[in-house]
Amino acid sequence: MISFGLSLVVLILGYLFFGRLVAWVFEPDDRKTPAEVKQDGVDYVPLKLWKSYLVQLLNIAGTGPIFGALMGACFGPVVFLWIVFGAIIAGGVHDYMCGMISERNDGASIAELSGTYIGSFAKWCMRIFSVLLLLLCGTVFVTSPAALLDSLMPGRFGKMFWIVLILLYYLFAAIWPIDKVIGRVYPFFGIVLIIMATGIVFGIFKGGYTIPEITFANLHPDNLPVWPFMFVTVACGAVSGFHSTQSPMVAKCITSEYQGRRVFYGAMISESVIALVWAAGGVAFYGSTGGLKTALTDLGQSGVVYDISTGMLGTIGGILAVIGVVVCPITSGDTAFRSARLILAETTHLDQKSIRNRVLLTVPMLLFGAVMTQTDFNALWRYFSWSNQSLAMIALWVATVYLIKTKEHAFRALITGVPASFMTGVCVTYILMAEEGLRISQKIAYPIGIVVAASHFVFFLMLIFTKEKHKKEHS
Repeated sequence: MISFGLSLVVLILGYLFFGRLVAWVFEPDDRKTPAEVKQDGVDYVPLKLWKSYLVQLLNIAGTGPIFGALMGACFGPVVFLWIVFGAIIAGGVHDYMCGMISERNDGASIAELSGTYIGSFAKWCMRIFSVLLLLLCGTVFVTSPAALLDSLMPGRFGKMFWIVLILLYYLFAAIWPIDKVIGRVYPFFGIVLIIMATGIVFGIFKGGYTIPEITFANLHPDNLPVWPFMFVTVACGAVSGFHSTQSPMVAKCITSEYQGRRVFYGAMISESVIALVWAAGGVAFYGSTGGLKTALTDLGQSGVVYDISTGMLGTIGGILAVIGVVVCPITSGDTAFRSARLILAETTHLDQKSIRNRVLLTVPMLLFGAVMTQTDFNALWRYFSWSNQSLAMIALWVATVYLIKTKEHAFRALITGVPASFMTGVCVTYILMAEEGLRISQKIAYPIGIVVAASHFVFFLMLIFTKEKHKKEHS
C-alpha cells in the first residue's frame, strides 16, 4: 500500500516540477497557434483548455494503460517503477515535445516532422510506419471494446454486431469536425473515466485487498525477463509512440503555447495514474502475479477487467467501471483513424475541408480494420506494442534533433536524448529476443541492445559538442 501511495505522489511531483523543466527547455511564447492562424472548422479548431486536455487524455488513454498495465503487473510491483519514472522522464517528455514541435510547424504530423528535422527518407518511412501503426491501433481499439460489450450482454447481439457498430461510429468521428463530436462527448467520457479509476482505488481499500510493495524481483510466472519485455508490454502507461500521432491533432486546437504542459504532459501523467491503478488492482484482486497471469490466460484481458470491476465494486459499480474501460479504447480508436486520415491528407495533398475527400481517405482504412479484427488479439497486441515503442523511440530522436538545431544551448537536448537512447535499447533488444522477432538468446541480444543504445547516445553527444564548438568559433 505504501508503494502505491508513494507512486501517486511521485507522479504528481513529476508533473509539478519535471514538467516545468520540460517546458523551460522548449521555451513556449506568445506566438499565435495554428488553431488561430489556420482555422478551417474541421481539424484546426480552437478549443478551451479543459476540452483540449480531456480530448488529449481520452485520445491516448485507450486499452493500453489498462490491458498493458495488467499484463505488465505479471512481472510484479517492479512495474510501478516503470510506470512512474517512465511517464515522468520519457512519456511526458515525448508527448509534450511531439505536441509543441507540431504546434510550431502548423500542426504537422510526426511523419512530416521527421522529414523536416531528419530528412525526406525518414519522412516517407514514418508516413508508412505511422499509418500502419494507427491502423493496427485502431483495430485493437475495435476488438477489445467489442469483446467487453459482448461479455456484458452475452448471447444478445454477438461480438460482430459491436464491431460493426464501433466501426460506423469511427467513420462518423474520423470525418466530422473535431468540435462537433469529439469536443462535445469527450468531456462526459472523461468524467466516466475518472470515476472508473477512482472506483477501482476505492474498491481496493474497501475490500481490504493487499497491494504488494515495490521489489526489483522478477515475479513473472513464465519467467519472462523484465528487460526488455516489461518495457514493451506496458506501452501506453509509461511511454507510447501512439501518443506522437495524437499530440499533433490536439496541437491544431490549443490556443496558447503555455497550455502545452497541462494538455500534453498533464494528460500523460493522468494516463499513468490510470495504469498504476489497474496494475495495482490486478495483483491485489488475484492475490499474486501467478493468479493474475492465469486469469489473463483463461478469461482474456476483457474478462479480467470485467472480473476485477464486478468483484471490487459490485454489479452497479462494475458496470460503471466497465463502461469506462469500453469508452477508453473507443475514444482512442476514433482518433487513431482520424490521425491516419490527416497523415494521408498531408501525403496526398487532398483538401480536408471537403467531406468527400475525408470519406475517400477514411473508408478504406476502416475496411482494413474490419478484416484485421478477425485475427488473434494477442498477436495484434504484441505487434502493436513493439511498433508502438519503436515509434516512441523515433519520435524522441526527432525531438532531440529539433532541440539541437533550434536551441542556443544544445545540451538542453539531453532531456530527450537520454530517453531516446534508452528506448533504442529496449526496442532493439526486444525484436532480437521476441517470439515475433528473431528469437535470439538473451546472452547475445543483451550485449547487442546495449551496444546499439550506447552508440546512438555517443553519436548524439557528438552532435551536441559539434554544435557547441561551432557556436564558440562564431561567437
